[in-house]
Amino acid sequence: MTQSVDTIIKTLRSKGLKVTPQRFAVYANLLSRQDHPTAEQILQDLNKQAPTSSQATVYSALQALRDVGLVREVLLEEGVSRYDANVEKHHHFYCRQCNAIEDIPWETFPDISLDHLRPGLKAQTYEVTVYGTCDCC
Repeated sequence: MTQSVDTIIKTLRSKGLKVTPQRFAVYANLLSRQDHPTAEQILQDLNKQAPTSSQATVYSALQALRDVGLVREVLLEEGVSRYDANVEKHHHFYCRQCNAIEDIPWETFPDISLDHLRPGLKAQTYEVTVYGTCDCC
């Protein structure tokens, strides 16, 4: 999902975000990955190139990107937030042995009816997470 510098800048601006070097770097990093990294993994990646990013800066950039819908927070493990630049509807597979996460196309599963929830519950959306072991394990 790698995008050009101009496309990333236009995307950030179209969402009303000021294009800071930090936001740009965090978003570009996420767009180049498929592994659903944690904030710490993004920070390590960015600091390999130029050790100038702080944990607070990465978290702030991720929050801003999430708030405008450019990234989504993925919670598959207790206490661990991972981030995904694929904001299209999709599901996830989580390997319990190596912690790998893989996107599953939305069409893989038949639609789930949300009409049968108890009265008072108003569902907006859902996502399926499949837990198991990947083919590498």
